[in-house]
Amino acid sequence: MSYVPSDPERSTRATLRIGDWIVDPMADQLSRDGNVLRVEARTMRLLLCLADRAGQVVSIDELLNEVWAGVIVTPDSVYQAVTSLRRLLGDDPKQPAYIATVPRRGYRLIAAVQALPDKAAASVEAPAAKPEPPRVPRQGRGALVGSALALGVILLSCGAISAYWLLRDHPAAQAARGARSIAVLPFLDLTDKMNEEPFADGMTEELIDQLSKFPGMQVSAPTSSFYYKDKQVPVANIARSLGVAYVLDGSVRKSGDTMRVAARLVRAADGFVVWSATYDRPLGDKLKVQDEIAGEAAKALTPAIR
Repeated sequence: MSYVPSDPERSTRATLRIGDWIVDPMADQLSRDGNVLRVEARTMRLLLCLADRAGQVVSIDELLNEVWAGVIVTPDSVYQAVTSLRRLLGDDPKQPAYIATVPRRGYRLIAAVQALPDKAAASVEAPAAKPEPPRVPRQGRGALVGSALALGVILLSCGAISAYWLLRDHPAAQAARGARSIAVLPFLDLTDKMNEEPFADGMTEELIDQLSKFPGMQVSAPTSSFYYKDKQVPVANIARSLGVAYVLDGSVRKSGDTMRVAARLVRAADGFVVWSATYDRPLGDKLKVQDEIAGEAAKALTPAIR
């Protein structure tokens, strides 16, 4: 049974099968082979917008109008949202099985889309029934409950004490107490052909190098930052894991012979963007371009870290 949305309300509520994934819009979840992933509401709207017109090219302007209705954003938000959605789906932009990029036109959902009846959707994802536990005599239940509660209190107390002593002097915890600490996440390759990943990675490493030269600045090592490459992890969680107060991310795009590098500095405490900039350079000596942009960006964003 193919999926043909009858109205907007139906398209936002129907449980769908898209490729190998079961999509539950009401719960903002994707599931496959027993694995369940939570999806941000806007990312879910993006997926549903593409699913409504599966096989058709959906332009950037159409996505902005439908997914970001009432919000003023740039096309860069669409590029990054599509990149995040591809990561969730496990899609390869160079050999896509779900979302294909149509250069200078938009995006097209190429995976098969099928509406699932409620019963069918439940049967696909319903876990196997568990055997009923043996009955406990009524007179023994009170003692069991009391013992379980006491054991739970003891375990929680031990866990809290252990966590305190383990984390109190951990390097990550110490770094988190310093305001001038930052992690540079791997920049995204958002070029049409997705073939500038080495340049994006080099841009990330150059920024780490430039920022680490500023006195008093604590910068996470490249090995720590690149651990999060191609992973969908909230900024707050990354900052907490790396023990930093700020996170810098960005993207690389190309138009003709011009390379555009966009960068954003996010304060982990509240998730607000406190600095952003875009740099355009002629595509010549890539090492020189990386050095120039990293130097300018490092000097410009440093005053925002305090």
